[in-house]
Amino acid sequence: MSAPAIDVHGLVKRYGDKTVVDDVSMTVKTGEISGFLGPNGSGKTTTIRVMCGLLKPDAGRGTVLGFDLLRDGLRIKREVGYMTQKFSFYEDLSIEENLNFVAGLYQIAPRRKVVADTLDQLGLTSRRRQLAGRLSGGWKQRLALAACTMHNPKLLLLDEPTAGVDPKARREFWDEIHRLAATGITVLVSTHYMDEAERCHRINYISYGRLIASGTVAEVVAGAGLTTFVLDGKDSATMASLSARLHRAPGVDQVAPFGVTLHVVGHDAKALEASVRTLADEVPGVSVRHAATSLEDTFIQLMSQSRDNMA
Repeated sequence: MSAPAIDVHGLVKRYGDKTVVDDVSMTVKTGEISGFLGPNGSGKTTTIRVMCGLLKPDAGRGTVLGFDLLRDGLRIKREVGYMTQKFSFYEDLSIEENLNFVAGLYQIAPRRKVVADTLDQLGLTSRRRQLAGRLSGGWKQRLALAACTMHNPKLLLLDEPTAGVDPKARREFWDEIHRLAATGITVLVSTHYMDEAERCHRINYISYGRLIASGTVAEVVAGAGLTTFVLDGKDSATMASLSARLHRAPGVDQVAPFGVTLHVVGHDAKALEASVRTLADEVPGVSVRHAATSLEDTFIQLMSQSRDNMA
């Protein structure tokens, strides 16, 4: 078996008296698409910047693509493609001019052919002369992906790459990610979209600087130990009243309305079921059924159990 693309242990990053990355250990296999989940301010971006050599950790050790995280930052940067949250290309240059600029930074040769091939692979050839500042979110995303893959990196670090783009563009982006992974490229991608997380081979959940869950989606959901019931009704006002009562009931950790349906989630399965069935029986026309716990339910539960390290 090949060595992991990412193998880091005990990473710590502080800013003043605030610890934003707190003893994070993570392994990502070569060729794997690994999701990085967590609430805003949880330390995802800082962790990614440490892994790609842009920041030095205050503590911890590890390797990225076989290079030592502490000694080989420059070598890591050469082998990694990093796509930032914010669009970071020259808006008054065209797509092609931006890619030519990036190719120059990496000393890519033959530059003209590599840029042309990259434009073709990402479906950008017909728009190559369009100014980057006039692109829609989806096309800006393609330009950013083109720029961070043009030097043939072995590892892609993508920081919330599909924020603000439409569903079709998101799906096309993920199709491209899976195509790249099939060629052996490793991908670590942070996201807030649960459907995107479910397209990853494995996921890592970080909350307020601490990594608290890792595994396949099924493993992380099962590890949360949650039970879910769905209550179906016919009247939104009645269901809203029932929701308020459920929030105060024993065993209930979450109540989420979906139209005239309530998803009710909790750790204590027996107490949860007793509360749900008792209250549902008191409301005519409401039915109860057991349901699989979703990744979103798990995400919310993990968030609620975490303490804000900035508080």
